[in-house]
Amino acid sequence: MMWLMMAFGLLAGLPATAQEPLRLEIDRGIVEPMPVAVPGFVAETPGSEQFAEDISRVVAEDLVGTGLFREIPRDAHISRVSAFASPIQFADWKAINAQALVTGAVSTDGQGRVVVKFRAWDVFAERELGEGMQFASSADGWRRLAHKVADQVYARLTGEQPYFDSRVVFVSETGPKDQRQKRLGIMDYDGANVQYLTDSASIVLAPRFSPNGSQVLYTSYATGFPRIHILDVGAVQSRIIETQGGEMSFAPRFSPDGRMVVYSMTQGSNTDIWAMDVASGATRRLTDTPAIETAPSFSPDGSQIVFESDRSGSQQLYVMPAMGGEATRISFGEGRYGTPVWSPRGDRIAFTKQNKGRFHIGVMNTNGSEERLLTASFLDEGPSWAPNGRVIMFTRETQGAQGASALYSVDISGRNLKRVRTPAGASDPSWGPLQ
Repeated sequence: MMWLMMAFGLLAGLPATAQEPLRLEIDRGIVEPMPVAVPGFVAETPGSEQFAEDISRVVAEDLVGTGLFREIPRDAHISRVSAFASPIQFADWKAINAQALVTGAVSTDGQGRVVVKFRAWDVFAERELGEGMQFASSADGWRRLAHKVADQVYARLTGEQPYFDSRVVFVSETGPKDQRQKRLGIMDYDGANVQYLTDSASIVLAPRFSPNGSQVLYTSYATGFPRIHILDVGAVQSRIIETQGGEMSFAPRFSPDGRMVVYSMTQGSNTDIWAMDVASGATRRLTDTPAIETAPSFSPDGSQIVFESDRSGSQQLYVMPAMGGEATRISFGEGRYGTPVWSPRGDRIAFTKQNKGRFHIGVMNTNGSEERLLTASFLDEGPSWAPNGRVIMFTRETQGAQGASALYSVDISGRNLKRVRTPAGASDPSWGPLQ
């Protein structure tokens, strides 16, 4: 494993003042980005200079990438941070309108570890935000150190749960559109550190992380028919999950506790949703209608499942108890709905919508109210939630014979739509938990 160690160390903070703590309000649809300064981190030992520069750059990129922060360029800085313990010259940072300041230092030790410590500051209140912290890893884990620092700063400035130190499993795509080769890949949330988990000998679809991020469910055509596989990420070994009595099994997803897998299985012309106990292999049929029912997703507490079905005559979203039972339709807008995914917060469901020749990624409350479309294009599909329930990643495909798939992310307010960097075409993202 790349990551060897993470250590926390508390550093002395400045006394709190009576002023309200700095906090970025992000509930509104339009947010003026907060000006933040991230000076180059101090290199405290010989050989740590490049790590210090790289870590401070990634911290700034993480924050700016949310669309909630604007970095003040370093050439505009008046103060220069030359030592981690040096007093902060708040007047200099106020003069360039920095509302928040992140300072840090990096060192290396004789065991090949990189150690980073940081502090976050409310410039106008002239106080530290929280307490300083320290993290350590092997040298090749330096990006995780940067994400850890950025997570802490983000949480302190927004009051939101963080999401930078997380990974995404996806389908990497190469070759022409009519002969697309696909293999599973895994990467940091921002597209860095890509590793491949399968080869491209057979088509793979719809990878889904386990709740703790150690395993991935996916659908493979290696046997000639779609079958569900489960892969151990650390060992990069997979096996088929045996489903009884069906021709095709697909669209798998773990329960929140990781003990169950829900999936779709086709028997003859009928497709229903089933559940399987991972340990025993025992299965249970959850739906039993003539309709096509697929894409199940658990609520975070494990009590309900949202899924798509055409039982009403068109593709719509339904919610039912986790062990099956009466289902309630929740989508009633124009068009067709599919690929629903419950938010980690439990308050919303993301979905794909097709209407009037356009595809959208949208969100709605769990009862179907307050539907909001976040994107629109030739083909947007397959939303996946960030661990904090604030950002959604999805697949966007361009039109025509030369069209290609790519990953995009968008804030739940519909702001900050951007492409996620990948070495080749990419689809079917599944955002894992915080590491």
